[in-house]
Amino acid sequence: MSDYVKTAKPARVVLLTECSMSDNVAIQHPDVNFVRPCNLCPHMKRISLANIRMALEENRHEVTIDPAIAGDARHAVERMLDV
Repeated sequence: MSDYVKTAKPARVVLLTECSMSDNVAIQHPDVNFVRPCNLCPHMKRISLANIRMALEENRHEVTIDPAIAGDARHAVERMLDV
């Protein structure tokens, strides 16, 4: 998103993404007018390091991925990690 704004240099941008992501992009491009209809997900506020640690230690909240999409999802994550 930030690369697009940097390259295209629009006067105004609507960002429909997670709140802090849009804040980061806006800080990087102070000359652009950002429209940010952000409403922080109430569940995001429940995430804490203590809750993450407990979930990992106790193997809570297991996520299962349909094998039909797991390969594509794994590929996407591996590409992000390569960067």
